[in-house]
Amino acid sequence: MSLVAFTVVATITLLLCVMTGPDRDDLDEFYTGYSSLSPMRNGLAIAGDYISAATVLGTGGVIALFGYDGVVLALSTALSLMLLMFLLAEPLRNAGRFTMGDALARRMPGRAVRIAACAATLAALLPLMLVQLAGTGDLLAFILGFSSDGLKSGCIVGLGILMISYAAIGGMKGTALIQILKIVMLLGSGAVIAVLILNKFDWDLGGLFGQAARNSGAGSAFLSSGLQFTSGPSPRLDMISSELTVVLGGACLPHITMRMYTAGSAPQVRRSLSWAVPAVALFVLVITVVGFGATALIGREAIAVADPQGNTAYLLGARAAFGADVSTAETFLFTTVTAAIFLTVLASVAGMILACANSLAHDVFAHGRKQLSPRREMTLARASAAAVGIPAIVLATLVQHHSLQPLVTLSFCLGASAIAPALVYSLFWRRYTRAGLMCTLIGGSLSTLILMTGTNLVSGSPISAFPDHDFTWFPFTTTGLVSIPLGFALGWLGTVASGREKAEEHRKRYEAVEGWILAGAVRKE
Repeated sequence: MSLVAFTVVATITLLLCVMTGPDRDDLDEFYTGYSSLSPMRNGLAIAGDYISAATVLGTGGVIALFGYDGVVLALSTALSLMLLMFLLAEPLRNAGRFTMGDALARRMPGRAVRIAACAATLAALLPLMLVQLAGTGDLLAFILGFSSDGLKSGCIVGLGILMISYAAIGGMKGTALIQILKIVMLLGSGAVIAVLILNKFDWDLGGLFGQAARNSGAGSAFLSSGLQFTSGPSPRLDMISSELTVVLGGACLPHITMRMYTAGSAPQVRRSLSWAVPAVALFVLVITVVGFGATALIGREAIAVADPQGNTAYLLGARAAFGADVSTAETFLFTTVTAAIFLTVLASVAGMILACANSLAHDVFAHGRKQLSPRREMTLARASAAAVGIPAIVLATLVQHHSLQPLVTLSFCLGASAIAPALVYSLFWRRYTRAGLMCTLIGGSLSTLILMTGTNLVSGSPISAFPDHDFTWFPFTTTGLVSIPLGFALGWLGTVASGREKAEEHRKRYEAVEGWILAGAVRKE
């Protein structure tokens, strides 16, 4: 039934992309869908882009294996979207047109700025794409019951091609409809599973948490902070670093910020996010109940045996909610859950490919030495989807047998340490210069990459990428506690080093567009 459901989902979503994709050489239609989505639909699309397969499977696994730490991680995910809603959403929409490069170049025109923005987009999203593509083979193997490495690689290639097709054919509007379908299926099926689990414990959350703690093997520590980071020298600081990275990084990843441009106006951005935030909050509740339910019903040890990182905990919890005797209706419901996870993988990677392709076409090629026609730029955008997707597929097949957690962490750290400081300074600091921007993007990215090599996610632990080696030298699991302040500091130093004359020049340039960026007084195209 799962295989049939996957085929139906893939067919319907591809048909949606063909029907809603741009049929003319109109850049606004391809990049923003003419900003024609209603606030509710745009908000659900934002929530769909925000809740990736890595979030569903990874966060669910952390909750099932580490309890309280996983709940804090899930809440940080919701808080990140609220940060975007209240601080960055409206200025981003006013400053940009199609990509993050537009927002940065609004006050600092120049090809170097756009190339740096494109490089940051690719660097932040490629690791996250690899995680979800590489995990596809193991996920389908778990659901469908096969173990062949060849079949797993075949699944990665086949689904990767399908995701490239979504981005190239559907554009922004087509992928938005897929995100809406995904979030509705994910929240609907997840809510039913959560209700079934709560019903097993007579709607007593205390009883659910207590049973989960007893079956975790960690006792009361399962319901206290720091269990996930006990192997490090400073568990509390490590946890703070991790949550800070998620809060700042999640909101600023380019495939999320590009959704701001699909809103017709600044008030529509606010209304869109007023739909997205409750949807993500509901997901946090669902995944908390399902994660604790998985531990309470089958035990932490069984979850770790199925997957050391707990990526199958969400599906195991859903299966355990039905008990030993499964009716036809319950089989159909579990099939819906697996189809929702499958669609989550498809939609998430398609959105990331589209963000990378849009940045390549619009920021690098369209703003080169030659002015491109709309037809040429759209052709390049579609070709860029393949140029990004094909290497991602190849790399995913190569890394599928390694721990993928370092790649997830790397994406969020880059978002928090390079992109977040660049956006905050560009949108709000009058004296910020081009040199400061380049120092932020390049310095924040390099510091994250260097520090990441020394974490226990790369080596020195059983779940690291290289478990047989130990070259750990950085004391925290994530780099955020050091790389985030460093990203902001480098931007400040670059601006100061530019001199007063440059700072004054950029201040005047910013004041000329300040009304457009902060208040939307004029929309400069």
